[in-house]
Amino acid sequence: MKFIYLILAIIFEVIGTTSLKASFGFTVLKPSILTVISYALCFYFLSLALKYFSSIGYIYAVWSGLGIVLIALVGIFYYKEQIDVAGIIGLSLIIIGAIVLNVFSKISV
Repeated sequence: MKFIYLILAIIFEVIGTTSLKASFGFTVLKPSILTVISYALCFYFLSLALKYFSSIGYIYAVWSGLGIVLIALVGIFYYKEQIDVAGIIGLSLIIIGAIVLNVFSKISV
């Protein structure tokens, strides 16, 4: 169950950030409302995840890292943003870091 809370926090972070771009500085009503609701849900589920994991560093690393990667992918595929080799390497390192934390580190216990 604790991973469900973390996954939901990441999903709502991605929705909130994507909506934030679509809100054009909170000048478009629907994406602005979606941004506020998504971030509220994101932090709610993040707070629930923090109840079940002993390491705040682990939660924050996974939440922010996977959020960064997913938001970058939204930018690439939805907003048609360009990515270069350095960007691919950087995003790959974030993914590798999350895998290392989950597979090899005892920090997530």
